[in-house]
Amino acid sequence: MTVPIPQDQSLSDPLAATAMPVSAPIATESTPVLPIDHEASVTPIVTTEETKSPGVILGLTGRPLPTFSAPKPLSSHGPAYIIAMTNQKGGVGKTTTTINLGAALAEAGRKVLMVDMDPQGSLSIGLGVNPDDLGGKRTVYDMLMDSSSVPASDVVMKTSVTGLDLLPANIQLSAAELRLAGEVASEYALDRAFESVRPLYDYILIDCQPSLGLLTVNALTAADGVVIPMECEFFALRGVEMLRETITKVQERLNNRLTIDGVLPTMVDARTLHTRETIQAVLDAFGDSVFHTTISRTVKFPETTKAGVSIIEQAPNSSGAQNYRNLAWELVSRLEAQGSVAK
Repeated sequence: MTVPIPQDQSLSDPLAATAMPVSAPIATESTPVLPIDHEASVTPIVTTEETKSPGVILGLTGRPLPTFSAPKPLSSHGPAYIIAMTNQKGGVGKTTTTINLGAALAEAGRKVLMVDMDPQGSLSIGLGVNPDDLGGKRTVYDMLMDSSSVPASDVVMKTSVTGLDLLPANIQLSAAELRLAGEVASEYALDRAFESVRPLYDYILIDCQPSLGLLTVNALTAADGVVIPMECEFFALRGVEMLRETITKVQERLNNRLTIDGVLPTMVDARTLHTRETIQAVLDAFGDSVFHTTISRTVKFPETTKAGVSIIEQAPNSSGAQNYRNLAWELVSRLEAQGSVAK
């Protein structure tokens, strides 16, 4: 049965060879910012009366919505849980998700390190760092080439967000794949580089380039889990299936702890049948790995990218900011339940 949606809801393979109701309403730009210790959720798409089971509210994914609360404060920090944010298809909201998930985790009191693994430097730009101004400064490239002489801790840059740091990158990183390809155990270069910083953070988020090359394999080899942002359109689903095959190969050959933490529907327009059909296809393929949280289209995201800040800073009362708080809270809840991170 199709669930009605309200109108306002808003690697070439290198391995082959080797709502719930919110306890308080989301504020608009003209109302005060809500404290993040309020319970929050994605907007429900049907009312209780419309569901078969009284008291059950369905989310956009068609599943009953659990309630996620702001994570409790931690008594200490580290070691970090490492997440590769990846999808070989560009333009799916991957970097936007990395920036805003990181900012939401930092807002919740987690120490977060962001890693730019894209030679285009999109993550760096989105956090207010111009890759063209990094000449003479140490970047991810230097760290990958010789982590013993250039530990990641020497590359870390502070951002405008308290608790959110950055390992920046620029076009120089494009030479890393060629140089690493001739080295022994080149897939582990990033994993080795993280040794100096993993004890200092709660989360490390790696923004991968939109391909499945050696840099992305490095990210998957270093990671504990993968978050896959996926645009709500059918062509994107085939790409995610290919990515899952790559993840399986990495699990078997390089990193047996790697798991898929979740698939995140992005650029959602809940008014369209195509969106609902695509989300159902994703659920059929990935089941409960699909997050309850979805990210809606909004003009706010391009504005924040241009400003070099997260939507949590630029428009904290917006639906986009609350979407990413929901994602952060859901992710932490999922990882805590699995025992993957400290409570």
